[in-house]
Amino acid sequence: MMMLKRMMMFLLSVAMLNGVFAQTGTSAADIMLKDACKKAAKENKNVIVIFHASWCGWCHKMDSSMNDISTKKMFETNYVTIHFTVDEAKDKKQLETPGADAIRAKYHGEKVGLPFWLIMDKTGKLLADSRVRKPGESLDMPGENMGCPAAKDEVENFLKLLKSTSYLSDKQLEVIGERFRKNE
Repeated sequence: MMMLKRMMMFLLSVAMLNGVFAQTGTSAADIMLKDACKKAAKENKNVIVIFHASWCGWCHKMDSSMNDISTKKMFETNYVTIHFTVDEAKDKKQLETPGADAIRAKYHGEKVGLPFWLIMDKTGKLLADSRVRKPGESLDMPGENMGCPAAKDEVENFLKLLKSTSYLSDKQLEVIGERFRKNE
């Protein structure tokens, strides 16, 4: 009986939260991003937002590279990282992060493949993304998605973005570059 009451309370809470999200227009992704920015502000970091899917091999490589024993602490010291699940198969749609598609579209990532990622400052201002552009081109310009950096030029571009959005040293960036090059 106690278990049934707990289950009913949980379901009621979920229903109420869904109603709040629907009424305010605030999605789970919006809340996650806002919370990540608050944490980044408190810890003097930037935010990495990664759009991924369970079926995406390159997404798994990105996560493995960032969570590798050689690189994990460097990313954790400089960034708050959040993941938004998108583009799941019909039988896994429940895994998708509500509202993530709208955020991805806002930053022109809906047609570029996965993983697609953003680097934002603690206020939510876009600093960089995974689209490759020519030097000096605006973030509003289209570019090909590098996804999970692996090829030499992709990794070099990724390291430039990390250097400009973190406190990583050249030696640390070299370690990160070596790890990501293993993905090729």
